[in-house]
Amino acid sequence: MSAQPTRIGPADLLLFGLSPLRTRPLRAVLSALGISLGIATLVVVTGIPASSRAALMEEFAALGTNLLRAEAAPGAHGEPASLPPDSVAMVERIGPVDRVSAVANTHAVVRRSDLVPESETSGLTVLATELSLPDTINARVRTGTFLTEATERFPTVVLGDVAATRLGVTEPGTQVRIDDTWFTVIGVLGPVPLAPEVERSALVGWEAARQLGFDQRPTVLYLRAQEAAIDDVRAVLPQTAHPQQPSQVRVSRPSDALTAKRLTENTFSALVLGLAGVALLVGGIGVANTMVISVLERKREIGLRRALGAHRGHVRTQFLTESVVLCALGGVAGVLLGLAGTAGYALAHGWPAVVPAGIVLAGLGSAVVTGVVAGVYPAVRASRLTPTEALAAP
Repeated sequence: MSAQPTRIGPADLLLFGLSPLRTRPLRAVLSALGISLGIATLVVVTGIPASSRAALMEEFAALGTNLLRAEAAPGAHGEPASLPPDSVAMVERIGPVDRVSAVANTHAVVRRSDLVPESETSGLTVLATELSLPDTINARVRTGTFLTEATERFPTVVLGDVAATRLGVTEPGTQVRIDDTWFTVIGVLGPVPLAPEVERSALVGWEAARQLGFDQRPTVLYLRAQEAAIDDVRAVLPQTAHPQQPSQVRVSRPSDALTAKRLTENTFSALVLGLAGVALLVGGIGVANTMVISVLERKREIGLRRALGAHRGHVRTQFLTESVVLCALGGVAGVLLGLAGTAGYALAHGWPAVVPAGIVLAGLGSAVVTGVVAGVYPAVRASRLTPTEALAAP
């Protein structure tokens, strides 16, 4: 009867793979550290942009992406940057347009008091505004109220979020100086992501702006259009808003700028992803080095096993399993660390924590592949030792 070759069961293989943790725990942990950092970096640099995109989509769902902004630009010969007085009415006649509102730069200066020099503008603008502005740009009043038909004719003002901070105004009822006239603050707006220029402005009524020398000509139009027709509206907007000089009208979609800003914040993702690959490579080299040293230290063990009947395949399988288990444990630790890092970053920014399941699987798979590659040479080297050579080792 011929002898059947001995087979190693899965339980025995797992015990072999975990032996470095029992015999040399510190060395095993340090060897797997590089793998953990590489996988954690992979998860983080993928999870953070995914969380940012999810937050952006939620923000767009609340703000809407159908807002267009038409701004008057100075003419080639220095003509003032303004639109015709009836530009709002003309744009309202575009079929897919739902709402239109306008603001105009009065070129006045707002100050906290008359003791502040007029040259210190704090980077703020005084805008004449129509009453429909908050609904059009989706602005919310944080404190107080917005202008109404009753208050827009009087020296009352609503401050944007940034303007209120720079002027040191926190509550309605405070007075600020606009040119030579005192205006009473009746409200403060919250942040307006799609119209950041409004945040840095003091908003006065269209009629009250006459006291500041306002000529009733808008400088910026904001409009909401049907999403499906947004490109068509954008194409005809310059000719409609300023038929005589359409080249002076610059049309933009604020949501595009917001998207570009978020993309700019993630420009280093590819670089950090490359660093994750470097960390995996370094971790793999560290595991391979550990396994080679393990082979040298365990020559007598290898020789004894070979003398008791273990063939080369058993030895190769044992050391390869140790390498894979070591890297897999590092991969699991790295995934957990990456998930925790992504969740913490998203929580700090008020984003939903999103990590694609495919990235988790890819991270674990990368760790296993690294373990296989790192363990091939040490496993082959160990299997080539003959019993006599191994037992004779010092």
